[in-house]
Amino acid sequence: MLHHPVTPVSSYPQRFPATRARRLRRDDFTRALVREHALTASDLILPVFVLDGSNQVHEVASMPGVQRLSLDRLLPVAEACVRERIPVMALFPVIDAAKKTEDGREAMNPEGLVPTVVRELKRRFPELGVLTDVALDPFTTHGQDGLLDATGYILNDETVAVLTQQALVQAEAGVDIVAPSDMMDGRIGAIRDALEARRLIHTRIMAYSAKYASAFYGPFRDAVGSAGNLGKSNKKVYQMDPGNTDEALREVAMDLAEGADMVMVKPGMPYLDIVRRVKDEFRVPTFAYQVSGEYAMLKAAAANGWLDGEAVMIESLLAFKRAGADGVLSYFALDAARALNAR
Repeated sequence: MLHHPVTPVSSYPQRFPATRARRLRRDDFTRALVREHALTASDLILPVFVLDGSNQVHEVASMPGVQRLSLDRLLPVAEACVRERIPVMALFPVIDAAKKTEDGREAMNPEGLVPTVVRELKRRFPELGVLTDVALDPFTTHGQDGLLDATGYILNDETVAVLTQQALVQAEAGVDIVAPSDMMDGRIGAIRDALEARRLIHTRIMAYSAKYASAFYGPFRDAVGSAGNLGKSNKKVYQMDPGNTDEALREVAMDLAEGADMVMVKPGMPYLDIVRRVKDEFRVPTFAYQVSGEYAMLKAAAANGWLDGEAVMIESLLAFKRAGADGVLSYFALDAARALNAR
């Protein structure tokens, strides 16, 4: 196949007034005609927080408009996702403190909260994709994503064994996508091998491949109830250093080699450069997570009248598409879909 050289933009005639860039910005139809990137409801994934019980609705103080919901109150949200053409809902469990243990064993309970919710969602809304988090922090008394040794260091291989069982429980419940968010080495390969061994060949893996040890996660930890357990500890021995970019590419390469179908960058807007590098390097389905701190900042600014809430919501989500993301996990997803579908 012949490859024709691409003429650099700088070589095109761009002399004023022969070239007037504003001609292509004159009216709505021209702007729409030449727009390079677009955001639609199908680009969005809605993260939700689910808890045990019935008729339970708990507001998350640090995330205005976000609630922890029992399954019965979550079902109308799932119905809204289908109606607004949001393709996937991501589940994050809020586990009763009495069920938390040092080893997070509740994560492997086939009758636990997550598999129970998955089964009901897939029964009622088979057309709605369901994604589940594979990590131990909602289930542990210490709030870490893995098992601890005697010094408090997070063990890798022992944690991977538990995560693999957690992923199998979720897959056997019927989840469409498992999303390991723990950042242990080798967990994608172990989970993929286990899924194949059980003939769960259609279960997709969206790997949190470049997950940074970020300060933007605070409201999320409030929402799932792990903030108090984590205390003054941090996750820097397994989540990535915010100063690194080449390392993100190595992480993505390893996860793809081990069987990931999709990869994710987290957080989102402060790491758009990572999204761009990942997409340019690998050309695979690439996602970004507009995390709780990003959501909380925009909501707070809008509540104070400092920003136009809907406008910055849509603009921030469009930025992910422009950076190369194929989709975005965002707590704005339902509001954004409504706004987009109304246009």
